[in-house]
Amino acid sequence: MAVGLPLDLRDFLLRARVLRLYRQALRTIRRAPVDSRAELRDIIRQELETNRNCNDKQKIRFLISDGLQRLKGLDETLDMQGRRG
Repeated sequence: MAVGLPLDLRDFLLRARVLRLYRQALRTIRRAPVDSRAELRDIIRQELETNRNCNDKQKIRFLISDGLQRLKGLDETLDMQGRRG
């Protein structure tokens, strides 16, 4: 998904899913301990930057799925620590 090129509907929807996952991740890390938030934010940004120029839609869908699973795990960990949102 190159920046600056017009997106077809499928690319647009895929991009929207990536951005939704990113926003959801940022909201979730607000529940993390204060001293861990910056590190978690950096990890999330690095993951996105690493795959920024990926044009393989199947890989992007896999990465979204993987990201959702990892975010669910973080969310459950925070819940067990008593850090509910």
